[in-house]
Amino acid sequence: MASIENGTDAWFKIEQGVFKAGGRWTITESARLDRQLRDFDAGSGDITAMDAGAVEKLDSSGAWLLLRTHRALEKAGRGVGALEVPERYASLLANLDRDDKKQGHGQSAPRMSPWHYRLYRIGKATVEAGRQAWRMLGYLGRVTVETGEMLAAPRKNLRFAAMAVQVEETGISALPIVGLLAFLIGIVLAYQGADQLKRFGAEIFTINLLGVGVLREIGGLITAIIVAGRSGSAFTAHLGSMRVNQEIDAMQTMGLNTVDTLVLPRVIGLVISLPLLTFYANIMALIGGAMMCYFDLGITIPVFLRQLNQAVDVGTLMVGLVKAPVFAFVIALVGCYEGFQVERNAASVGLLTTRSVVESVFLVIVLDAAFSVMFSVLGI
Repeated sequence: MASIENGTDAWFKIEQGVFKAGGRWTITESARLDRQLRDFDAGSGDITAMDAGAVEKLDSSGAWLLLRTHRALEKAGRGVGALEVPERYASLLANLDRDDKKQGHGQSAPRMSPWHYRLYRIGKATVEAGRQAWRMLGYLGRVTVETGEMLAAPRKNLRFAAMAVQVEETGISALPIVGLLAFLIGIVLAYQGADQLKRFGAEIFTINLLGVGVLREIGGLITAIIVAGRSGSAFTAHLGSMRVNQEIDAMQTMGLNTVDTLVLPRVIGLVISLPLLTFYANIMALIGGAMMCYFDLGITIPVFLRQLNQAVDVGTLMVGLVKAPVFAFVIALVGCYEGFQVERNAASVGLLTTRSVVESVFLVIVLDAAFSVMFSVLGI
């Protein structure tokens, strides 16, 4: 390997079996160094050590190039030992090496066929999902226990001001979007039902379809999904930002219980607001359906109300409302849990916020299906 030196710029050379590097290994030189190092054959020559003690200036891009070269030499069977750098850059190199290994860089991927690789990915994802479920189950137990302790002495433990703020943010502030979407869904549901029932001359039963569908299923499910995307993501993003800024670490250092302070007000606030939002969404969806029936079918409002009264009762309404607190608890739990899992970088906040919404919507739909089966078995 020929030596490559360039005055005061970054350089490297092979001298008496030692890979030597010096100069300014910074981002301004990284493109040139990258090209030259890629042409460097780690398996050629007799290299027994790697010395970067002559490096005058080093940043993360230069450190990564040195680490990549060091790993290439080790992979080629060269016993180069530790990478020698000036003491002031030792911590930079150590941190970069640790983060790189944590992300799996520098490790050769196992050689396998495409089918084996797909099976490997599926298995890895399955194991990770199981671990995630186990961790979340433990978190659920902790939150449940601390919620019980708080409700046992509400005057002493409940943070009413924080709960009021959460009710306002998750409930009152969500009224416009929930009302608009529920109104439109009521219109769509009435229109599609009427379009099919017209063929049998049973347009009047569009009201039955609308009332039962909205009050039992659609109203609560759509509201929970909207809240999961709106409030669940906000919980994760807020708590994640606090972790990035080390605010949660500061609270723990001060001896504050982060579950009592940050989690329970959000959980209880959402448990209070989601049933009210569901009731409001039911009303707006029925209004939208009533308008659709009036303009498309000519069904007047008194006729609509009379038929709706025959189709549904208080039990139908309660079937939909009883699910709302369970949905709220799950959404808040997932949002807060993922917020506490955020690592100290901005990318992690976005990644876990997305995961929070996906997991919340998935669990809400699974729970809704479970409730439907349970109510069917019980004859409700």
